[in-house]
Amino acid sequence: MSLLRHRDFRLFWIGQAGSSFGASVTSVALPLVAVATLGANTFQVALLTAATWLPWLLVGLPAGAWVDRLPCRPVMVTCDLVAALLFVSVPVAGWLGVLTIGQLLAVALAGGTVSVFFKTAYQVYLPTLLARADLPEGNAKLQGTEAVSQVAGPGAAGLLASLVGAATALLVDVLTFVGSAVCLLSIRRPEPRRDTGPAPGFGRQIAEGVRFTARDPYLRVLTVWGAVSNVGLVGYQAILVVFLVREVGLGPGTVGGLVALMSLGGVIGAAVATRLSRRLGSARALLLCALGAEPFALLIPMTAPGARLGLVVVAGVVIGAGVVAGNVIKSGFRQAYVPHRLLGRVVVTMQAVNYGTIPLGAVLGGALGTAFGLRPAMWLITGSLALSGLVLLTGPLRRHRNLPEPSGTQVPAPACPGPRDLVSAAGR
Repeated sequence: MSLLRHRDFRLFWIGQAGSSFGASVTSVALPLVAVATLGANTFQVALLTAATWLPWLLVGLPAGAWVDRLPCRPVMVTCDLVAALLFVSVPVAGWLGVLTIGQLLAVALAGGTVSVFFKTAYQVYLPTLLARADLPEGNAKLQGTEAVSQVAGPGAAGLLASLVGAATALLVDVLTFVGSAVCLLSIRRPEPRRDTGPAPGFGRQIAEGVRFTARDPYLRVLTVWGAVSNVGLVGYQAILVVFLVREVGLGPGTVGGLVALMSLGGVIGAAVATRLSRRLGSARALLLCALGAEPFALLIPMTAPGARLGLVVVAGVVIGAGVVAGNVIKSGFRQAYVPHRLLGRVVVTMQAVNYGTIPLGAVLGGALGTAFGLRPAMWLITGSLALSGLVLLTGPLRRHRNLPEPSGTQVPAPACPGPRDLVSAAGR
């Protein structure tokens, strides 16, 4: 509870909570605009998702180098304001009768690009706001609110779309971008200057981050594990709704309720991550999240009408808890372990590989479902997810109770908040 008395973190947390909720609303509202307002076909809606993730492959590595050169808070504020302008253009164009699918694709692509810069700067900024010992708690709180937003956001998007229209519902996200910027500007603690040394060429900066990630045995195995597990996670999620409707025979309302229940696992994972890490050790807790949670995916293809509907809920809750708890532990370790001057480049190197497999997983799920049928495809995909945790056993984690201490020079640790330095938090 100590971070609740930290004024600047509270501000950062509040802004990030609003941002997560707004992004969750937009993830549903933007496709609804394409379908309900513009009559987009299935391929065009799929392109919206692809456009959102494509920037990680196109600009991820350069973004990391830029973030390592610039102060993070101004970068995040700029990203928030640019994103607000991008997304407000959709309802404005709708009101004027000039909205097109091309504009939606452009907004999704530009918004995804802004998100790359914001999320990279956010990972680099948090260790300057919190002491190293507080990073696990801070990451748990931030990921917990994001998990809650993923439960509440889609329902709110559907309600808003029915009341005011899908395009107007995007104004919620616009307001959260503005709120995030205000919270960031309200933080009092100055961002410490980073000793980046002599500025090498841009290409050399990018290569330095890639080399550091590839050569470090812990970062390397975590990157590969994230990429492999994302194929299985996104693969089964891409066909889950179709599987539940066509194979299990459920109605849309029941499917929505089941998916919402499955999403509660993320909230649980964020709540237990720090305690699990302290009790078992961070390395063992991470192995438990992978080897203990991911095999529950095999319950999903066993789902059938009646009592066996509970199998998909149990699987979703356990997998979600394992994924979020693992992310909390991994994020805290990376922020404390990587030399701060390299953190932005290491973050985007890992995320470019991890997020780069998301389109692959979605395409693979669809292709297997088409070729072999939904239930056999679900067995194949969940089987690969159940085995993905074995990747972690190829690295040094299996030999240690805890993940290692920092490998190099770190950012100066913030002082503990005193009576005149109590803070509030947010980010996007």
